[in-house]
Amino acid sequence: MAENRAEQGGAGEPGRAAGTEHSTKGAYVTGGEFTRDTNYIEDRVVADVEAARAAPVEASSKIGDPRTAGLTEGAEAWPVEPGRYRLVAARACPWAHRSIIIRRLLGLEGVISLATPGPVHDVRSWTFDLDPDGRDPVLGTERLQEHYFKRFPDYPRGITVPALVDVPSGGVVTNNYPQLTFDFSTQWAAHHREGAPNLIPDELVDEMLPVIDRVFKDVNNGVYKAGFAGSQRAYERSYRRLFDALDWLEERLADRRYLMGDHITEADIRLFTTLLRFDAVYHGHFKCNRNKLTEMPNLWGYARDLFQTPGFGDTVDFDQIKRHYYVVHEDVNPTRIVPAGPALEPWLDDHGRERLGGSPFGDGTPPGPVAEDERPPGANPLYGR
Repeated sequence: MAENRAEQGGAGEPGRAAGTEHSTKGAYVTGGEFTRDTNYIEDRVVADVEAARAAPVEASSKIGDPRTAGLTEGAEAWPVEPGRYRLVAARACPWAHRSIIIRRLLGLEGVISLATPGPVHDVRSWTFDLDPDGRDPVLGTERLQEHYFKRFPDYPRGITVPALVDVPSGGVVTNNYPQLTFDFSTQWAAHHREGAPNLIPDELVDEMLPVIDRVFKDVNNGVYKAGFAGSQRAYERSYRRLFDALDWLEERLADRRYLMGDHITEADIRLFTTLLRFDAVYHGHFKCNRNKLTEMPNLWGYARDLFQTPGFGDTVDFDQIKRHYYVVHEDVNPTRIVPAGPALEPWLDDHGRERLGGSPFGDGTPPGPVAEDERPPGANPLYGR
């Protein structure tokens, strides 16, 4: 997902954005408190199109809701159809990364194909610069922007990831990432792999949504509010809320292996993608420096536990993560120098979380190995690099 209007575009030419008409300079830090644009294309891909259309109109949600039966005002329903849709999700982006993890855990790789734009872009759009000839091999395009404009020629907002693209028409279906991953669990259930985990147990939803809400407001988005603050006051307010939330999570994880208890849920996936980036990016780049993740014993053990769980760490590319933030955010890092550290080997250290009981997948099973063509190409200690 993009951080703001500029981040929701991007060109993907490393070292070429600064000083050009497509520079991101002035796009992120605009003064005062950073406000995320959360207006998305709220179409849904659903198992029963007619039922979704007939259901009462739903309210928009910044975190989504797995119990949502209908559509928001003006949204459309699209049918679940294996092979029809392509998930465009940059590995660098935490909001997109969660969709890659959930797709893998549920075994949807053979049902929804994956396109991974490169990590560095300019103000226009994410690009497929990692692919041969700079074009996605399925969609045949250079920029994600082309798929937004295919459906909405005058699309006025940012070009965000993750986005689900309708392959036959080439038009974007939705970029409503909070609901998208819930729909992977519910609407695509008939196509889950055997042994797929239940990431949204019915009996936990009422307790889980408030946890997800605070994680979104104060942690997922909290690091950005600190990093893109345009005043000392706005920065310090966001900094305090972030670390208050991290302290709350540190305490919550003292006597439970996962956020909701004994098994992984979607709440864990939403937190993981921020924790993964904390020491590599947010601690320094976004000035979230009261302490490092490695200095919070429960959170650090929890993050390592998840990283070492199939479906989590095996989707990670630390090179792309660092290049994205340090190169694209010219307002925050005008030199665009990418730091060499931190060391990655500690992600494989013993986490000791088994003492709390539980098991990652409950009654389910872990996913198999990552397909060779979906293995992240950059730095990852699981792959010996």
